[in-house]
Amino acid sequence: MSIFIVRGPEGRGLLQRAAAPLPTAVTKSLVHRALDAGTSIAVRSCSCEQELIEALCAADHSPGEVTLLAPGACVDSVRLQRLLPRLRNAYVEVHDDDGHAFDACLPAATGHRLGVAQGYRAQSYVLALEMALEHLCCNEVGNRVHVGT
Repeated sequence: MSIFIVRGPEGRGLLQRAAAPLPTAVTKSLVHRALDAGTSIAVRSCSCEQELIEALCAADHSPGEVTLLAPGACVDSVRLQRLLPRLRNAYVEVHDDDGHAFDACLPAATGHRLGVAQGYRAQSYVLALEMALEHLCCNEVGNRVHVGT
């Protein structure tokens, strides 16, 4: 069982490029949380729409896995919107904006979307991971945060 983080490109046109890497501390935190829950994480940052499409198809090779999809500049991509309903596995849409202006989201009925994690920068990935773990029924395993008595 795996969780794939697939990040779309940033920018537009000739200025399109792969998203900046997640901060090392965030990546380590996500990996440790996934390992505690008995799963693994693979991260792929794409530099163009074609690369994003190919990464999503590759991540969909085994049933029962979940993708954390940050569409980035491809949020309006017709090709992406046509692909998502054909994928077998669920995804959580991730937007890691800075909170000043929320990114546009994919249309609501686009594939098997579990939810949208639209937090503040890296917080979005932490929220998306928890949504994915809940879907996989392993979010309680290794959860070190307890509220109450």
